[in-house]
Parts: sequence; C-alpha cells; structure tokens
Amino acid sequence: MKTVVMALSGGMDSTCLLIHYLAREYRAVCISYNYGQKHAIEIEKAKSTVALCLSKGFSVEHHIVDLSPAMSLFDSALTSDDKDIPLGHYEEAQMKQTVVPNRNAIFASILYGFALSEAQKTGHELVLALGVHSGDHAIYPDCRPEFYHALQSAFEIGNWESDKVRFDLPYLNGDKTSILLDALESTQLLDLDFDEVLSNTITSYNPDKDGRSSGKSGSDIERILAFHSIGRQDPIEYQGEWKTVLENALVVERNHKQEVNI
Repeated sequence: MKTVVMALSGGMDSTCLLIHYLAREYRAVCISYNYGQKHAIEIEKAKSTVALCLSKGFSVEHHIVDLSPAMSLFDSALTSDDKDIPLGHYEEAQMKQTVVPNRNAIFASILYGFALSEAQKTGHELVLALGVHSGDHAIYPDCRPEFYHALQSAFEIGNWESDKVRFDLPYLNGDKTSILLDALESTQLLDLDFDEVLSNTITSYNPDKDGRSSGKSGSDIERILAFHSIGRQDPIEYQGEWKTVLENALVVERNHKQEVNI
C-alpha cells in the first residue's frame, strides 16, 4: 500500500489533506505537534479524526510530538502568554504576530526524518505531505512555494537515499475554498459524512475554555468565508450563532477590500 507521512494539526486544512490521501488509497502516518500553542485543543481534534478514520477501517497511524520546551523560547502571539491573539482579516499586518519563527521548517524536518527512516526500513518510497495553501502566503513566509522548494532541495542534499521521499503539497496554489471542495469530493469517495469530518476540526487561534471558536480571529474569518463560498454552514460550534459570525466575517472582508483599494 502507498504511504503518506503528514502533519495533522487538528485544523481544517490538514484534516482535509488526510481525507484527500485516504481517498487515493494511501496508508497515512500522521504527526501532531504540541508546541505550546494556545489552541492546543486542536490536538484533541486530531485524535478524534484519527479515531473516526480507524472506526471506518482506514489505515491511519498517529504520533504526537512534544516540542513545547524548545518552542517556548520562540516569540509569537500563538505561544506567548503576554500577547493577545490579533483580530481582523487574515491578510492584515497585525496577523504577523501569529507567526511562530521557523515553525514549518521544524515541523517539516521532523516529518522528513521520520519519512526517510520509514522508507529505509521498509524499502518503499514514501510521500511527505503538508496542507499549506496560498491563503497563508501573505503572512506566513514559511508557507510559500519558494520556501518549500528550497527546503526540499536542502533535505535532498543533506540526506542519503533522499530519492525515497517525495514532497507533495497538493493545496499549495489553492485556498481554503478549494480545500473544502476537495474534501467534499474525497468524503463522497470514502462514503464519509463531510460535516462529521469537519466538525472534528478547529481553526480558531482563540477558542474559549469549552473549545468553541471565537469567529473573530483571522483564521476564523478565513474559514467562515470559505464555507460561505461553497454554500454550506460550518458544522463546528462558534461562540455566536452562524448567522452572526458570518455577518461579522463578511463585514471584515468588505472593510479589508476597501482599505486595500484606498
């Protein structure tokens, strides 16, 4: 069976990525990272997704890696108690506060080392996949195509038998809307309920103590607008009603477009 090694954060993008590969008859080996993120509930969401997939008979293996001691040294609104999560549109300058320095390079390095070890032990080539997409490019430099091209080149130069691991970033030139459309297709192929799968995810950087998304962080706004664009209501629970969080997201988007055009 074909094998993919991938990061599974518990968010929308990586969960859809997992379903994408299962629909293409891959065995999936998933790694989730605890890096001291304020929205660590996403790890519980990842566990729920894996449990759902296993209950349906899919081949999924799950590992959780604790990076919190090392990454507590980094400065970011996602990990630092003295910084609040910024609100607003995902492409606005204040969202740079949510960048965790070198995060994706660290995550990808661990994935690559694991994938290469698995490939060398089994003698089979593996795919290494990440759910980065174009919506991240404006704020997150480590989600841009040139970053991953350079990273892949460095990994290939720095390792023996690197031909056994192939990078695949199927969402790199898409956005959250195209990711949801892909998930609709993949869940249909797998006879899974789209809403059930997506209800096991969280995108919010500032959920409340009950795990409900705020609907106001940049990541929330982007997700809400993506569901709206495909004509569906997000199945997760927000702190407000869907109509309210959607209206807020549309206002934020409209104001952002006006500011850009000034």
